[in-house]
Amino acid sequence: MTRYVVVSFLSGILFAILDGLINANPLGRRSLEVYKPIAREAINPVAGIAIDLVYGFVMAGVFLLLYASLPGATGLVKGMSFALLVWFFRVVMSAASQWVMFDVPTRAVLYSLVAGLGEMLILGILYGLTLQPAA
Repeated sequence: MTRYVVVSFLSGILFAILDGLINANPLGRRSLEVYKPIAREAINPVAGIAIDLVYGFVMAGVFLLLYASLPGATGLVKGMSFALLVWFFRVVMSAASQWVMFDVPTRAVLYSLVAGLGEMLILGILYGLTLQPAA
């Protein structure tokens, strides 16, 4: 249980850091500038970090629940499998919806897909290397 809490907390912090890097780097800012007219001028960092911390706990918990069902013989492979699953349901479906509903440049959609894949793989690898259900 202690390991779950520590890894969940760390993954929430990592989530916040990765979100910041994805959205604040020059390529990200250029790629996502299409959202500028509807984006907030300032973010609420406390709310953002709190949400990312909750995501860390939920995702670590779901990883543990799905662990036995995930493909792969090692925690690393299971973590990567989980990352691809989460990437599809969280990032790909969102990017596809954005592309269909809004006049979003292809580069913005592709940036979201690639950046989201990287973020999910980092988190999935963290879970795979550090978490496994109690025997």
